[in-house]
Amino acid sequence: MKALVLGVGNLLWADEGFGVRCVEAFAERYQIPDSLTVADGGTQGLYLVDLLREHDPVVIFDAVDFGDEPGSIRVVENDDIPAFVAGRKVSLHQAGLQDVIACAKLLGDCADNMLLVGVQPVELEDYGGSLRPAVKAQIPQSLEIAEDYLAGFGIELKAQDRPSGSSVITPGLELERYEADRPDRASACRKGDARVLQRARAL
Repeated sequence: MKALVLGVGNLLWADEGFGVRCVEAFAERYQIPDSLTVADGGTQGLYLVDLLREHDPVVIFDAVDFGDEPGSIRVVENDDIPAFVAGRKVSLHQAGLQDVIACAKLLGDCADNMLLVGVQPVELEDYGGSLRPAVKAQIPQSLEIAEDYLAGFGIELKAQDRPSGSSVITPGLELERYEADRPDRASACRKGDARVLQRARAL
């Protein structure tokens, strides 16, 4: 099977976009061999089941509330992953990630080797916002963790000679452009409706 590097999260919700920004940086930093798939999983939930069935090993980047110092990294492997994303979720998509893993296992061919590289978010309730500096600063180390893990399966990554010009995320949402084009506070609301947030937390 091919290996998979998967980023999940919502780019529009500040540090929730960490996982997607990691795969964006991963694709820019490394030459992607034929033995590896790099994917922006966004908030697709159960639509990601086949990715976990068709790839092994799997590296997942995500923002997870571990209860750690904001901006810190924690690495979780294999059967411990669902417990962390279920018990310490920071958004609705993480319940989806737990369900994705459960469904893939139920179908009998979930990846046997999975690694979650998670960051403790600093800020979430900044809609249309980007990563906070402490979280963005953890992207290089997160990529190195993934590189070392994949090397253990014989997948040796080489640095790009120059920027590829291609991206694994939706065109127009690249980090540099996203941050440059963001409206100021006077033009766009930065906080969500309290009634919606209260309902989301209750779920």
